[in-house]
Amino acid sequence: MSGKVFLMYLTIYPALQIRTESMEEYDYDYLSVNKTWVLTPKAQETDATQILNSLLKNYDNKLRPDIGIKPTFIDVDIYVNSIGPVSVIHMEYTIDIFFAQTWYDRRLRFNSTLKALTLNTNMVSRIWIPDTFFRNSKRADSHWITTPNQLLRIWNDGKVLYTLRLTIEAECLLQLQNFPMDTHSCPLVFSSYGYPREEIIYRWRRYSIEVSDQRTWRLYQFDFTGLRNTSEVLRTGAGDYMVMTVSFDLSRRMGYFAIQTYIPCILTVVLSWVSFWIKRDSTPARTSLGITTVLTMTTLSTISRKHLPRVSYITAMDLFVSVCFIFVFAALMEYATLNYLVGNKKPPEHNSKKPRLPPANAHVMPSFTTININNLMHWPPEVEEEEEPGAPCLEGKECERFFCCIEDCQTGTWREGRIRIHISRLDSYSRVFFPTAFLLFNIVYWIAYLYL
Repeated sequence: MSGKVFLMYLTIYPALQIRTESMEEYDYDYLSVNKTWVLTPKAQETDATQILNSLLKNYDNKLRPDIGIKPTFIDVDIYVNSIGPVSVIHMEYTIDIFFAQTWYDRRLRFNSTLKALTLNTNMVSRIWIPDTFFRNSKRADSHWITTPNQLLRIWNDGKVLYTLRLTIEAECLLQLQNFPMDTHSCPLVFSSYGYPREEIIYRWRRYSIEVSDQRTWRLYQFDFTGLRNTSEVLRTGAGDYMVMTVSFDLSRRMGYFAIQTYIPCILTVVLSWVSFWIKRDSTPARTSLGITTVLTMTTLSTISRKHLPRVSYITAMDLFVSVCFIFVFAALMEYATLNYLVGNKKPPEHNSKKPRLPPANAHVMPSFTTININNLMHWPPEVEEEEEPGAPCLEGKECERFFCCIEDCQTGTWREGRIRIHISRLDSYSRVFFPTAFLLFNIVYWIAYLYL
């Protein structure tokens, strides 16, 4: 009997030993994980709590660091998350930034194995922070989802880092003389609200401004070309304040305005030249075409000013649209002038009286002709070239007029060295003058605004 019991013990004992070892190994792994993840931070949490209690025990957050001893230096860093859109009508732009301020507060020094304490927003109201505000902001929002986007970090040497995320709608005074080929510098200006330069001094660090990927920016009509950061002292009646400025350089893209304004204006001007190839007696066709192009230019002029503020000076687009309107209106007036001068020409006078015959019994004396030897007359006399239709002028025209077509003015020494313009050929002249003048204007316009 005892032999059977001993045999069963030998059979079961190795299995129990293996199971016990595996469970001990499992428990050991579990406890080792807990030791590094649960037990160790618990000691640091106790240490951090004691540090904060000791730091805030006699801390007065109403007083700045080193008050009465030296000014507090604030190092500023900005990370630009996005810029845009830019509102031309309201002259403002939107910018999303992470704004970081760093300073030293000797009252927050501590001795511990912890190098820094990273705290949430509950500690922000319990320590002193700079009263920084943005001088050219119209509206500003701090992000609060899912929690306030703020960071407070305190190092053991008293260094304090305070960051927050802001979306600011800042003022940007746009100079639109060269619109839409203009460039702008939109500033972001900030300073202390109450502390003068004797108490707070802001400083830029070497690489204090960084920008994110520009492909996510909503600039639309603009290209980001660079930025500059400057600092200056603003003298006021309340004291001298340190003012920090970040300027974002933007250049406008012309694609939208070329499609919406420039190309339609050019095509409308070219369309008005079609009337020069229409017969001058087709009054309804030429008048309708001229009025249609004038009204089209009026509409384009109104549309081009729709998305601009009501500035008192003329812009580059205003100049181009105005000149195009002048060309279109001049094409219409060309036909009005031609129709008036040709349609009201003086009809040729014919002598309706019959020549008087001499009486039958009258003695006819032979006629004599005096011949000037110095100026011999040729026979038969030369026939003058026939004038084109419409050459005779109205009564009252003088020979010194630019358009010479009176019979008395056809010959004479006064015409030497002068250009004679035929009224009937006014369309032919316009076919050359209008395109040439418009081409020269475009060359001068684009060179002046793009390269000068």
